[in-house]
Amino acid sequence: MMSRFLVAILLFLSLFVFAGISQTNPAPEGVDSHVGAGYEALKQDRYEDAMREFRAALALDPTLVERAQFPLGVALFESHQYSDARKELEAVRKVVGDHPNVLYYLGRMELESGQVDLAIRDLSKAAVKPPLPDTAYYLGFAYAQKGDSVSAEKWLKEAERATPQDARVPFQLGTLYRKLGRGEDARKALARSGELRKRDNDEVQMRVECAQKLDQGPRQEARAFCDKLYDPNSAEKLTKLGTLYGEHGDVEAALKPLQRAAELAPQSPQMQYNLAFAYFQLGQFEAARAPLELALKRWPDLFPLNAVRDSFCARRTAC
Repeated sequence: MMSRFLVAILLFLSLFVFAGISQTNPAPEGVDSHVGAGYEALKQDRYEDAMREFRAALALDPTLVERAQFPLGVALFESHQYSDARKELEAVRKVVGDHPNVLYYLGRMELESGQVDLAIRDLSKAAVKPPLPDTAYYLGFAYAQKGDSVSAEKWLKEAERATPQDARVPFQLGTLYRKLGRGEDARKALARSGELRKRDNDEVQMRVECAQKLDQGPRQEARAFCDKLYDPNSAEKLTKLGTLYGEHGDVEAALKPLQRAAELAPQSPQMQYNLAFAYFQLGQFEAARAPLELALKRWPDLFPLNAVRDSFCARRTAC
């Protein structure tokens, strides 16, 4: 299953808030603490807390469209408060335009409410520069709901390429093939989905044990166990492992899987964000430069990354 939000963006914004980085236009007193607490709550799926903090930040500074209003919309979305989420995200859309981040969530809500044509419209635009790897999955699912089997198969196949470990994708392909009378293709796809679901369950249990060992120590024993989750050929699994290390205080160990994930997916902004943030946490600012620049080439219009880039430049004599 994909991340519910752009984890890397949250991490970078948390850095921007908590690292004492100077800003061109200082925010009103108290804004940064509310924004930072909101991101922390959002990362931990504490959506009510996140909403409260982002609303408090917006009350102090209504111009924080990207930093507070967008994640407020996401928190509302994750809480299934779709009407309020749409209101916030449409307001963001008026400011930033048809940004893939916004279109992704609008498309998801339109799909949820049965507005299939609108979902296809917005998810198709988002898929040009997908903000999350499962964008293609939702677009394929939308086409399947519409009854366009050719487009559904096309995008579900793209989702299979983008997220080969996502059990939902072969399940939807199997369902589609069954409707089309392609029995053997359906059987293979559904079998693949079952295998992935079992593997997911096993990996979830290992990640739980890994987290416990990282918290309890000793560190070397914890790393020896957790490194069983290291898959040199899966950027998604490597990212999960690196994130797990980072969340439990072992950023040094997080670096190896995040470096490999960035190598496997050099065009993925999420992978570059995560690697650069790990370097930032370790104080290796020069090393953070390359992945940060790659991310900015991919998403040059993303406000949070530009803010981090500016703060990085402020630490150096030239950029």
